Amino acid sequence: MRAASVSLKSVALPTEHGGWGFTLEPLLLGLLLSPGLPTLGLFLLGLFGFLARHPLKLLYQDLRRGKRYPRTDLALKVAGVYLVLALLGFLLAASTARGPFLLPLLFALPLGAYMAWADAQNRARELFPEIGAALFMAAFAPAGVLAGGLPQEVALGSFLVLALRDVAALYYARTQVLRARGLKPKRHPALLALWGNALLAFLLAQGRLLPYPVFLALLLLALYGSLTLFRPRCPPGWWAGPRWASASSWSCPPPWATPSRASPRPSSGCPPCTGFWGSPSWPSPSSPAPTSS
Repeated sequence: MRAASVSLKSVALPTEHGGWGFTLEPLLLGLLLSPGLPTLGLFLLGLFGFLARHPLKLLYQDLRRGKRYPRTDLALKVAGVYLVLALLGFLLAASTARGPFLLPLLFALPLGAYMAWADAQNRARELFPEIGAALFMAAFAPAGVLAGGLPQEVALGSFLVLALRDVAALYYARTQVLRARGLKPKRHPALLALWGNALLAFLLAQGRLLPYPVFLALLLLALYGSLTLFRPRCPPGWWAGPRWASASSWSCPPPWATPSRASPRPSSGCPPCTGFWGSPSWPSPSSPAPTSS
C-alpha cells in the first residue's frame, strides 16, 4: 500500500494565529530600536526557534506513540533546518553584540521551560502557558536593545510595553472567543487586565520607565476593548473584503467587509473583535492526522 504524501506546509508552518504576532512584535521592536547585525541575529534566532516548535512537537508526538508516520521523517528534517538557522542567528548575535544580550533571555528561560512543559502536556492553549510564552518571546526585545549597546532603561521599557499589552490582549481575546462560542464568560478579568495595565503604564510613565505615548496607547486600547466587550457577541464565519480578511472563528467583519461565498453576512452588525489585538493560539485548525506508512 502506497504511503500517503504529507504536505510540507502542514509540517513546516504552525497553525496558531496569535503566535506569529507575539513572536514578530518583540523581534521587530528590537530591530527598530537598535538596527544592526546583533539584532538581525536575534531575529533569526527567535523566528526560526518559533518555527521549529511545530515540527518538533509533531516529532515528539509520533515518537511518544512509538510509531513512524510519513510526516515523522519530514518533521525531523524541517526541525533540523530550523534549528541550524536559529543557531546561526545566535552565533551572529554573540559575535557582534555590544552588550549583555543574554541576560533577558536567561531571566525568561523559566518561562520558556514552562511553555515547553505545557506544550508537551497538550496544555499550551491554557491561559497561563500562553502568557508565559508571550512574555518569553517579549524578552527578545530587551535582548536586542542590549545587544546593540543601548542603555538598560531602554531595554527594560521595551519589555514592559510588550508585557503589558500581551497580558491585556490575551485576557481580552479569550473572553471574546468564549462569547463567540455562545458562552457567557465573566468580563471582569478582561476589564481588570485592560484597565490595570493602563494604570500600570501611567505609573511607570510617572517613574520615567515608559514614555507617556505608551500609556495613551494602552488607554485607548482599554477604552476600545471595554466597548467591544459589551457589544453583541461576534458570529463565527469567514469574511473577506478589500485589504482585509479573517479566518478566525471569533472575529467580525468591519462595516466595509464583503461577505464571502462560504458564509452570508449577518443582518445584525457587529464590531470587529480583533482590532489591534493579537489573537490567542486557539481555536486553530488541528494538525493533520498522521497516516501509517
